[in-house]
Amino acid sequence: MKKRMYKIMALAMTAAMVVPMAAQTTAFAADDKEITYWNIAVESPDKDIVTAAVDKFNKETESGYTVNSVAIQNDTYKEKLVIAMSSGECPDMYSSWSGGPMYEYIDSGFAQPIDDLLDQSDIKDKLLDAAIEQGSYKGHVYAVPYLNVILAGIFYNKDMFKQYGLEEPKTLADLENICATLKENGITPFALANGSKWTGSMYFMSLAARYGGLEPFQNAVAGTGKFTDDCFIKAGEKIQEWVKNGYFPDGVNSLSEDDGQAKQLMYQETAGMMLGGSFYIGAFQTDSEEFYQKKIGWFPIPAIDDSDADPTIQIGTVGDQFISFNCEGDKLAAAFECATDHLSDEVEDMIYSTGKIAPVKDAKDHIKDPVVKEIFDAAQEAPSIQLWYDQYLPTSVASAHLDGLQEVFGLTKTPQEAQEEMQKAMDEYLSTKSDSDAADDTAEEATDDAAADDAE
Repeated sequence: MKKRMYKIMALAMTAAMVVPMAAQTTAFAADDKEITYWNIAVESPDKDIVTAAVDKFNKETESGYTVNSVAIQNDTYKEKLVIAMSSGECPDMYSSWSGGPMYEYIDSGFAQPIDDLLDQSDIKDKLLDAAIEQGSYKGHVYAVPYLNVILAGIFYNKDMFKQYGLEEPKTLADLENICATLKENGITPFALANGSKWTGSMYFMSLAARYGGLEPFQNAVAGTGKFTDDCFIKAGEKIQEWVKNGYFPDGVNSLSEDDGQAKQLMYQETAGMMLGGSFYIGAFQTDSEEFYQKKIGWFPIPAIDDSDADPTIQIGTVGDQFISFNCEGDKLAAAFECATDHLSDEVEDMIYSTGKIAPVKDAKDHIKDPVVKEIFDAAQEAPSIQLWYDQYLPTSVASAHLDGLQEVFGLTKTPQEAQEEMQKAMDEYLSTKSDSDAADDTAEEATDDAAADDAE
C-alpha cells in the first residue's frame, strides 16, 4: 500500500498542483456494468470515429457491459486525468499519447497489462509493430493504438507557390528563401496560433531533430545529457530569427489553435505555409474539401546543409491515441473489446475517409489521397519517429518546455534561458523519481523483512 501511495503522490507532483488525496483504496472503479471511457474526441472527424467504435461495441457486445464515452478538450485533458487518478476516480479506460505520462500512469497503478488479451485477439497481427511497441512498457503491452499515424510536416498553398515560382524545398536554406519571397509579397510565411504552446513546439522539435538527430533528446531524458545541448539552442535561435524576420503572424502567442485561427490564415490566403501534424488533413477536409483538394500540398521538414543528422527522421506518433485500461477481470476484457472495435473494418474505413492513417500494416492499400500517401511514405522511410515532446516528457518537464518556448517566440527569453529552465525541471523530476524509487525500495524491504519475521 505504501508503494502505491508513493507513486500516486509522485504522479500528483508532476501535475504541479495540490490535489486532495483519496483514502488508500484501490483505483479501480466500482464493479458495475458501465465502462467509463475518457478521450479527447470532442470534434469531428475524431468524434465521429470514436462514436462509431463505441456504438459498435454497445450494439454488438455479448459481455453485458455498456461503454460511456466522455470527451474532454485536449488542452486540459492530461490535467483532468491526473486529478482523477490522484483522487481515486480514474476512468475504466482512457486514451493518451503514450510516452512518459503513460509510463507514469502505469507506474502509479492506473493501467493494466493486456498481453494475454492482445495475444488472443485478431489485432495483434494487424497492428504495425512500431505501434504495439509505442504502447508497451518494460516488456509488457499496456495500450491499444488507434486513430492515426501522424508526422509533423509543412502544408503549403500550391497556387501560391506556383504564382511566385516556388518549389518544395530540399534544405532549410531553400525553405528560408521561400519565406523571404512570401514576405516580400505581403504574405505571412507560416500560419501559427501559439496560444496553446504545443503548436510552436512542433517548430522546435523539428529543427532540433534536423540539427542534432534524436540522440541529444534521448540522452537528456535519460539524464546522461542536457536540454542545453547545442541542437536545442540552435533550434531556439532559428525560431527567434524567424520571429524577427516576420515569418510568423503578429501576436502569434495570443492566437488560439482551438479556435482555428492558424487554419483561417491559410483559408484567407494571407499565409502560405503551416507546420503541423498530419491530423490537420481531417480538419481541412471537414472545413473545405474543395480548398484542400485544389490548394494544399505537403512536404517534410527539409535537411540542414551543415548537419550530420539523418534528414529522414520524423517527429510524430504511430497511433496518435492509445487506449489504456484501469479495470480488471470481465470489465477489462469488455473494455479491451471496445478498444479493438476502434480498429474494425467499418471504423477503419471512416479513418481513411478523413485522411488519417490507421496504425496497421495494410494501411497503404487503403490510402487514395496523394498527400496522405506522401506522409505514409515518409513514415515508412523514417528510421525513427520521435513522439511529441509535450506528450513524451513528464508533465512538469513538458510544461517547462512549452512555457519557456512560448517566451522564446515572444522574444522575452533567450533560447539559453528557456533551455536552462527546461533542464532544471528535468533535474527536479529525476530527483523526485529517484526519491520515489528509493522509498519504494525501502517499503519493499520492510515488507520482505516483515514476511521473513513472520516466517520465523
